[in-house]
Amino acid sequence: MNYRHPARIDRDISIVGFGAWQLGNLEMWGDMDEAEAIQLVRQAVAQGVNLFDTAPGYGGGESERLLGVALEGVRDKVFINTKFGHTVDNRMDFTVAGLDKSLKGSLTRLRTTYVDGLILHNPGIELLYGEGPLYDRLRELKTAGVIRHYGVSIDSREELDVVLQHNDVDIIELMFNIIHQRPRELFEEVRKRGILLMIKVPLDSGWLTGRYTKDTAFSGIRARWSEDVKATRHDIVLRIKQIVGTADLVHTALRYCLSYPAVTAVIPGTHNMRQLASNVAAAEGTLSEAMKRQLELLWEDYIQYQHTPW
Repeated sequence: MNYRHPARIDRDISIVGFGAWQLGNLEMWGDMDEAEAIQLVRQAVAQGVNLFDTAPGYGGGESERLLGVALEGVRDKVFINTKFGHTVDNRMDFTVAGLDKSLKGSLTRLRTTYVDGLILHNPGIELLYGEGPLYDRLRELKTAGVIRHYGVSIDSREELDVVLQHNDVDIIELMFNIIHQRPRELFEEVRKRGILLMIKVPLDSGWLTGRYTKDTAFSGIRARWSEDVKATRHDIVLRIKQIVGTADLVHTALRYCLSYPAVTAVIPGTHNMRQLASNVAAAEGTLSEAMKRQLELLWEDYIQYQHTPW
């Protein structure tokens, strides 16, 4: 495993992290029993992964609980990032009282007295300016050591611009991948500020594995795509495969994100040992500058003009 050390963070971070949305999340991601989940997390640690991303709303708190069990005994060796704003029972609450309640529950489920990162979970843009009682409370919690760092989880270049212009965060969790490249325009500023930039949805919810086509039948959360969106993404994936020269896109997709020095880590979802092994293997290689530029040009000339909603 390789590591990066953003200036605002007090430790090395594995360039491949562990997205824990799937842990205990039976409704969205299907069956994974408790023993399997715990073994998966512990195997990740054994392979050098030290960044774990979770949230109270993942599996109604089960993701945090399972991480707490699995990471007990190695707490000081890992960076646990959790969120607030989306509650265990799927409500939105970005109030100060909601923050305190959410953090208390997270600490209990994670079996810890502090979290390394606490970030706003996709708030409205009005909450990205770093002002007001909510941020006052975050600064208090950081001073007290209950949280080590705070930040935001966002989805767009526009949101990233607001954060960089108006906020003073240690962590940004950002949606970015070969199909959604616009935020890279601001990456150099992120790097200069020493922010921990973790990339969510680096595989575009599975499309950038190369396994899906326009005829794939989806269930659960992936059933959100219309037939038109599936056809568009199918076409984009075919064009990416022509550049890459292989049907399996996982390593290329992860290495593309990591090819930017501003990016600290990718946090692909991890549902089983096969996915874990594949994700970790991506850290062992790099993307050539020539292929990176071809993928950038594909986005600049074609992908950015297509309808590709999350």
